[in-house]
Amino acid sequence: MLIYAKRADVMDQMELVAWSSTFSVGIKLIDDQHKELLKLTNDLFNHCIGDEEAEEAYFKSIIDGAVKYVKVHFATEEKIMLSTKFPGYMEHKREHDRFVLTVVQQVKDFEDGKKFILASFTRFLKDWILTHIAVMDKQYFQYFKKLATKKNDGRLTINRADIERSTAG
Repeated sequence: MLIYAKRADVMDQMELVAWSSTFSVGIKLIDDQHKELLKLTNDLFNHCIGDEEAEEAYFKSIIDGAVKYVKVHFATEEKIMLSTKFPGYMEHKREHDRFVLTVVQQVKDFEDGKKFILASFTRFLKDWILTHIAVMDKQYFQYFKKLATKKNDGRLTINRADIERSTAG
């Protein structure tokens, strides 16, 4: 879980984007990780104060942890996709890799002293995360729902028999 710095000069934290059940992929661990990514985006948004030096200092203080968290999240999704033989795995992984490369390049540009605008970076994160969850992640959610077995308590779970049944024939 990421830890975000609190700004004493901002009494009311604003949300650039709020979690909605429409973003849910039906897997608590993944949904919780998506919520953390939205919190990160909102936290970055709340540090867009027009003071370039302060924004850059904040970005520098949190970006390594944020990149590590994103990589853990992507690895979690990919592990689930592989274990369930999700047919869209390669395309999904390519999107993850492309995102990480883009963020790493922006961090490198920042470290090399190139112009960095926190608000632009935050908008990029918001747009990518929301589009990715709403489109790409929903694809594996639909696949999981078809594959899963409904238990007596209403929960959906996927076991080896479900996977074997879906790949047979």
